[in-house]
Amino acid sequence: MQKRAFLKSLGLLAGSFPMLSFDSAHSAYDPKTLLPKALKKGDTVGLISPSAATADRMQFTFAKEALEALGFEVKLGKNLMSRRGHLAGTDEERAGDLNDMFADKEVKAIVSIRGGSGAARILPLIDYKNISKNPKPLLGYSDITALHCAIHAQTGLITFHGPMGSGSWNSFNVDQFEKVFFEQEMITYENIHSESDELVVKSNRIQTITAGKATGKILGGNLSVLTAISGSPYYPDFKDAILFIEDVGEDPYKMDRMMSTLKLNGTLENIKGFVFGQCSDCEPGGGYGSLTLDQVLDDYILPLNIPAYSGAMIGHISKQFIIPVGAKVAMDADKGTITLLESVFQ
Repeated sequence: MQKRAFLKSLGLLAGSFPMLSFDSAHSAYDPKTLLPKALKKGDTVGLISPSAATADRMQFTFAKEALEALGFEVKLGKNLMSRRGHLAGTDEERAGDLNDMFADKEVKAIVSIRGGSGAARILPLIDYKNISKNPKPLLGYSDITALHCAIHAQTGLITFHGPMGSGSWNSFNVDQFEKVFFEQEMITYENIHSESDELVVKSNRIQTITAGKATGKILGGNLSVLTAISGSPYYPDFKDAILFIEDVGEDPYKMDRMMSTLKLNGTLENIKGFVFGQCSDCEPGGGYGSLTLDQVLDDYILPLNIPAYSGAMIGHISKQFIIPVGAKVAMDADKGTITLLESVFQ
């Protein structure tokens, strides 16, 4: 990811899909939690670009067609195709599109076309009062972590860490999207495994770091983006939370530095559970004596003595979970599951 500048501001079909279950728990959310309004087919969704610019014009077509295929009308942000350097327009333009979509009564949900870099720049320009008055789903991941964190920290709104508009809309992601947004199921997120003639299943295997179960509000996202907003008013309160993180293209020594930030800023000592997704292309870069990612996680997570596992289908992968950021969940580190405990919609 192209997020180096932000680090300076440290202060982050059936039968093939995950098992789904229903839970009988219906206790009330913390009053500070704000639930978005539910979606239905035929609704209008807004497509925006709050981070990096999209260079390939076909990506706009792909994103619009994918959302239409999901059953929506699509409204394009006024500055969706703008560009300023690597960014999708000026900070004011990108924040303006986000604010406009939340204020627009016709728009029922907002989808980011891509991530990249730049979302953290617009956090001071977002109209959080407007969002509080017009709660609606926001979908995206990677650099969109900055928006998930800031919006939840400032308003309590539950947003959704999942596929981008121009990302992969394979059958897994489509099926899960419909179960989350249309059917509003109490999903249990559990890894699937692709068919193989191997004696041992190797794809999407989870590793239990510390056994056990925990419940709490699930918060997190991309580790680089999360640590970059540390110490700001846009950093969530992780007290008694379940922390989930992922990343892409980061050497283990960089992951170590970012995990150190989570330790030093008090995040790790506050959480009740830990879920590590997938870190694509995060192998050691060839330097002598490099730590492995497993060692990094062990160094920071084992001393916490809380339920923890790695390998969840969260991150820069084609088939990925849609995680409601701020939702109340139960996690099982032995089974490698995350289960929604309450509805995430009004």
